[in-house]
Amino acid sequence: MTLATLSDVLQPALRGNYAVGGLVTLGWEDMRAFTMAAESLGAPVILQAGPSCRAHTPLPVLGAMFRHLAESVSVPVVAHLDHGYTYEDCQQALDAGFTSLMFDGSRRPLAQNIDETVRIAEMAHGAGISCEGEIGFVGYSGGEGSAGTDPDEAARFARETGVDAMAISVGNVHLQQEREGGLDEARIRAIEAVTDVPLVIHGGSGVPLAQRRALATGSKVCKFNIGTELRMAFGAALRAAVNADQARFDRVQILQDTHESLFTAACQVISAFGAPDLRR
Repeated sequence: MTLATLSDVLQPALRGNYAVGGLVTLGWEDMRAFTMAAESLGAPVILQAGPSCRAHTPLPVLGAMFRHLAESVSVPVVAHLDHGYTYEDCQQALDAGFTSLMFDGSRRPLAQNIDETVRIAEMAHGAGISCEGEIGFVGYSGGEGSAGTDPDEAARFARETGVDAMAISVGNVHLQQEREGGLDEARIRAIEAVTDVPLVIHGGSGVPLAQRRALATGSKVCKFNIGTELRMAFGAALRAAVNADQARFDRVQILQDTHESLFTAACQVISAFGAPDLRR
């Protein structure tokens, strides 16, 4: 079994100058393809269950699926709760066998965010798993705007919460379909100068590929969350599978035809982060 905590995969990434993909899952087809892609590359992977995934499938089921996949491969697999908004969200994920809890208090005032994140970190560490926190709200494409991370606040947040990873707002945006603009590297450098905590970029689909590679191998950014571009790959593959035969109705057969495209897309994402082949 290769089930791992977030610290298990991010600390080696920090020391080895590479990053790990936090791949956003929505169902069996994508989480299976992502795990197989990681295994084929000998790279670690973080399987993430965000709010929309949890609305579709109960946490205990997701936890069992993640753990089953971890048992099927030789590379480290993290079962990660993405954007837990309450203590109860995080407790339920812990009870369901998740090995990493991401608490999102980024909309709260700094002191409240720190206080609430401390509670989650203490719960996680008490159970021997990891905690990711967020300082500086990351907005949404076509929706809420971002509030950039202040380096001094980031230093305080990392120091006082004891989180194992810190998500920051540096020009990244959730649900961005085009890779345009890029991240504010000066702000990233200012943040990494005041903390040794591995940094996380949410909304990684909108980050140009060259910048992903450069930051993965040359900064303290050790985790990129990738969702939108993988969902787009699934959507395109699903449309092609349905349109290929209008008379076909068996969803198992149809969904099987999405695997190769998802696998290939996940391999492209993971390989850009520069992780060594852990099987060697």
